[in-house]
Order: sequence, then C-alpha cells, then structure tokens
Amino acid sequence: MAADWPHDPDSAEGSEGKRKYGQAILAKKIDEEEDFPLRREDYVAEYGDHPVRLSHEQVVSVREIFEHVEQAEFEDFPDFHGAVGRAMRRAGMWEFTPGQDV
Repeated sequence: MAADWPHDPDSAEGSEGKRKYGQAILAKKIDEEEDFPLRREDYVAEYGDHPVRLSHEQVVSVREIFEHVEQAEFEDFPDFHGAVGRAMRRAGMWEFTPGQDV
C-alpha cells in the first residue's frame, strides 16, 4: 500500500470505522441532495488522491478509478453509480460478482 495517502483507507476517515470497499468509499463522498448534477472533473479534483480499497490486498486512488470513467457529468446518484461500476468492471477493478461465494 502506498505510504503517501492523505489518510489511511482503513481509518475512521477512510472507512467510517469499518472496512469499506470500492464504490461504497466513492459514494460516501457525495451528498445526493446537493451535489448533482456532478462533473467528473470536479469530483476527481476534490478526491483524486484519496485511497479506495478494492480488496483486502489492493488500494488505488480515486483518480485511478476515474481514468476509466468515460461519462463527463452525472445527473443523479444512480447515474454516477452505474457509470463508475461499469468503468470499474471494464478496468478489472471489480472483484465481487453477485452469486459468487465470498
């Protein structure tokens, strides 16, 4: 894990006291009532260096995830969530598949 994160991905700031992964970390940075429409470049400018734990072994930056997000603006939370999820799957950053044994 990189030592230069603005905060530990498993700290209270990074995971609200519990270990959270992937999109849960990205989603908690959004206020559904206030932040939409949301521009990709604004989100990355504010949170790009923040860590996102993808698995028990892998942490990447928000910026690394958003390198794969093609959509420039999100109308609402479901739009954001769908675009980011598709990008993460295409980039091989999605380890959980519904129905698989965890």
